[in-house]
Amino acid sequence: MALPPPASPPAPPRIFAPARRIAARRRMLASQRAADAPRYLIDDMVEDVIERIAFLRLEPRRALIVGDWTGALAATLAARGCAVEQAEPAHGFAEELPFAFEGFELVASLGTLDTVNDLPGALIHLRHALAPGGLLIASFMGAGSLPVLRTAMLAADSDRPAPRVHPQVDVRAGGQLLQRTGFADPVIDSRPLDAAFGSLDRLVADLRAQGLANVLADPGPPLGKAALARARAAFAQAGENGRTVERFEILTLSGWKR
Repeated sequence: MALPPPASPPAPPRIFAPARRIAARRRMLASQRAADAPRYLIDDMVEDVIERIAFLRLEPRRALIVGDWTGALAATLAARGCAVEQAEPAHGFAEELPFAFEGFELVASLGTLDTVNDLPGALIHLRHALAPGGLLIASFMGAGSLPVLRTAMLAADSDRPAPRVHPQVDVRAGGQLLQRTGFADPVIDSRPLDAAFGSLDRLVADLRAQGLANVLADPGPPLGKAALARARAAFAQAGENGRTVERFEILTLSGWKR
């Protein structure tokens, strides 16, 4: 008797809406045309990747950079003689599908993996893009980010909280993901970046301008006037002297392809 075919693996949960994700990144790119647009998060990630490469004395001849819309990391590597390919989700690059290129000695993914539905699948495709001995460095918003905003949204929704802030990966889960997807010598760390804001509206504007708007498949209903007033009040009460400090936790995963 013929055996039945093996069952297909279950599809990943649909947490994020790909179309909303692309739209958010396109709005970000449009916002970043302004000279005074906030870009402190991507600047921090780029600086960190450059420091890690220098510490490891890595001199890649070919590199793939995903998500660095500033071009700063590509320019730094190109000045050292590295051939660089750049990819951007806003322009149709999909981390959850097999890539059309491979053989890179360095792959850097900046600020995009926190909004993919199939994070293990995306990491597998990134590993396949590496040459043997190649290094992945992936940075994105991790667990512990935006605690004041989360509290403000809970105050806004009162006893009926709605999904408004993205779920996030912590250090332990990041390590498990790298091991599960076949990376050797994984290193996982998280570092805080604090910024002060004069209002909740200023924080939300900064998030949108840096591609961190809500892209959940089920984003919840819009806040009404009363709920928005509660959120603004909770945000202001968390600060002092008219300024509220919000925290961003930048999670970085790195591992080698053997």
